[in-house]
Amino acid sequence: MMKRSKEIASQYFVFLEKHVRDVISGSISEFMELNEIAGHLAISHKHLTDTIKKETGQHPCYFYDEKIIQEAKWMLTSSDKSVAEIARIFTYDPSNFSKFFKKMTGFTPGKFRKFHPI
Repeated sequence: MMKRSKEIASQYFVFLEKHVRDVISGSISEFMELNEIAGHLAISHKHLTDTIKKETGQHPCYFYDEKIIQEAKWMLTSSDKSVAEIARIFTYDPSNFSKFFKKMTGFTPGKFRKFHPI
């Protein structure tokens, strides 16, 4: 039988995967806050945070941001959508998206696309 902490971590990652895809597809209009995700998993925000940190060594937001960046990188390198269009798909204002992307990758979305052409 799976330890409860491993089960919570697994549920979080499954939820995260689906949630990010739902936002990208437009079936959900915005990203949830971590406390809302915890609510969907029927646990407290603190319990979710403590459990993910215990199981992975990282805060749940780390994986949330990484998943968004992974999907944004894929979109930048596999589509001809503008950076502004991609930002809006990810529910970001284009300048905030560029700042977030650069903070996470070290590159602006435009530079990333330039170095990773379709």
